[in-house]
Amino acid sequence: MNAPKSPRAKTEAGTALRRLPAVEKLLESPELAPDIARYSRPLVTQAARHVLSELRAGIKEGNKSRRSADVIKLIKEHLSSEWPAFMSPVINGTGVILHTNLGRAPLSQKALEAVATLGGQYFNLESDLEGGGRGTRALELRRLLALLTGAEDAVVVNNNAAAVLLVLVALAHGKEAVVSRGELVQIGGGFRVPEIMEQSGVTLREVGATNQTSLRDYEKGIGDKTALILKVHPSNFVQKGFVSEVGINELAGLARRRNLPLVYDLGSGAMLDTADFGLEHEPTVQETLRDGADLVCFSGDKLLGGPQAGIVAGKRKLIQPLLKHPLMRVIRLDKLSAAALEATVKSYLDKTAISDIPVWRMMSAVLPELQTRAKAIIRKLKTSGIVTELKSGVSMVGGGTLPEQSLATALVCIKPEGSAEAFSRSLRLSQPPLVSRVENDTILIDMRTIFPEQDMLLVSIIQAARARKD
Repeated sequence: MNAPKSPRAKTEAGTALRRLPAVEKLLESPELAPDIARYSRPLVTQAARHVLSELRAGIKEGNKSRRSADVIKLIKEHLSSEWPAFMSPVINGTGVILHTNLGRAPLSQKALEAVATLGGQYFNLESDLEGGGRGTRALELRRLLALLTGAEDAVVVNNNAAAVLLVLVALAHGKEAVVSRGELVQIGGGFRVPEIMEQSGVTLREVGATNQTSLRDYEKGIGDKTALILKVHPSNFVQKGFVSEVGINELAGLARRRNLPLVYDLGSGAMLDTADFGLEHEPTVQETLRDGADLVCFSGDKLLGGPQAGIVAGKRKLIQPLLKHPLMRVIRLDKLSAAALEATVKSYLDKTAISDIPVWRMMSAVLPELQTRAKAIIRKLKTSGIVTELKSGVSMVGGGTLPEQSLATALVCIKPEGSAEAFSRSLRLSQPPLVSRVENDTILIDMRTIFPEQDMLLVSIIQAARARKD
């Protein structure tokens, strides 16, 4: 039990409490003006009240009062801790190009310009300008996608899982879909493909074994209730050794003989040959359709390099039921994503995707260029007394795409005086946050996923993190 405080202690505590600045007085200070502009006045007010509440509790326990400057510093620290990436880009030093936690594919400048131009005014999302009534949503985007992929038609929803779900609901609800047991994968966040598919009301008829599935297995799995054959590209894992799968060509022949649609969940949405960038070949949407898939589902924000979206391309007679299904209303694409995706597709049609789209620019960056940039950064850091060196490393594509495939890269390696984990946290809480890798108590920053225009900002962030520690 705490001893009662003396009258003098109570008086001193009361005086210390009265010395604390009022919330409104703090909000009027020029030092908090940038924070109010960034976070909004209500959030800064909330932070000020939290800090003052903590200080009052401390004073009652015998702590001294704080000056306004100290209180303002605590408010800034609280905001930075509670809202570390609020309205701020993140510098990706991990070397993972399609980093799911960091938003996957950064948009191209042309996509951003399309969003800025069309998002700030009315534009034709689904209006029939000739007839004057309501038209079909994102019709021009669908036509562009059909032209790019070689499909008869296409439909776009808000993500690829939704695209696959829509296909199953519209084409196979209450029936069966034949799928290889080895392709029922788990994707990011603990979501399992079969569990998502079961929400469609479709029974998954699993065939084959985990590592071996033959055409005969598919044939045996087809019955009176079969509505379609489903193939899932294992984009986020690799099977090695005694394994085999059935290719699209063979499955397409079986599907035609049994008069069933062949649906391929391709996932990554590659439109260019990844072998041209020093990686293994990833099946492209165009070749998958040419090989006989009736519908191909893929993401907009993976190798396509656009906004989050789920795209279904293929035969018009199968696209039409998707467009008419009530679920389309729930998962339809928003107007800003439609504008960004249209601009992204146009870059492919214009043959400028490699120079326009950040994902492909990063994948095509050559090692000498990355090393030159890394050396310039290292020279700057060494002038601040930071122990750093250049090392070779590898970048990953990420985003559940091309597992075990890597690109040679240049790493800026920093050996902090204290804990590397603590320094890495300090970098993440910088403005803007810098996300790096930590290996063997060393900070690794991969130049492949750093935009060239961020190089000097990167130096400033590292120097500031070092200064905070000092």
